[in-house]
Amino acid sequence: MVELFTTFVYQPFLNILVGIYWFLGLFPADIQDMGIAVIIFTIIVRIMLIPLSISGERTEKERREISEKYKEIQHAYAEHPIERNKLTKKLLHGNKKVLISEMVTLGIQVMIALMLWRIFAQGLGGKDLHLIYAWMPKIHLPFNLMFLGKYDLTHPHMFLNIIQSLLIAILETLSLVTSPFPVNRQDVIRLQLTLPIVSFLVFMFMPAGKKLFVITALIFSIVFKIIRIGSEWFYHMFNRGVEEKSLDQEKTERPTQSP
Repeated sequence: MVELFTTFVYQPFLNILVGIYWFLGLFPADIQDMGIAVIIFTIIVRIMLIPLSISGERTEKERREISEKYKEIQHAYAEHPIERNKLTKKLLHGNKKVLISEMVTLGIQVMIALMLWRIFAQGLGGKDLHLIYAWMPKIHLPFNLMFLGKYDLTHPHMFLNIIQSLLIAILETLSLVTSPFPVNRQDVIRLQLTLPIVSFLVFMFMPAGKKLFVITALIFSIVFKIIRIGSEWFYHMFNRGVEEKSLDQEKTERPTQSP
């Protein structure tokens, strides 16, 4: 299992990151910075995962509907355990697609997390140089792991940790504001307060390279969400304008009836 993960997940992405770093070295300006390579690498990964993100939104809607139906069954058949279990199994059996989708999404997220951990824990330090493909161009070693000359990607950095938590709060605020589902106080506390604080504590001792990846991914998600909100608003405004124009045209063309 570890060998399969290394060959088909970790090694290709490690080579993509190293390839980006090599490409930056072709420019006259001194921008061969592994931090910049990580930012470009993150954008590439996020673009690849856009279909998964869109699918995840649909799955979230379906999952909430399943949850509501499950609660209704538990309440309506509280005193009839046999019938309750029968209906619960039927509900889960009829929504296998949603459950499988969630498992696939979780599996991909776990693989990405493991890939990033290994890249920043040992890959960039030189322990995995043997995994660089033979046809890759020669890279000048060691890697420049000082992002912008001040952030060591292999060590934790408090400032980046704070930025990460703030971006999580912003993203979750946008998600709550645009959510088609009712938002209660628990959701606000859990997503806008608890989640940023927990993420701050979890990522406190992780290397700055991993945080830079997360920060870039969060900015990408925020921009992507704002673009979608804007496009949906423009779409509704355009359709409303077309409908109003169509109604006005119908009124104008409607023949007047003689008394």
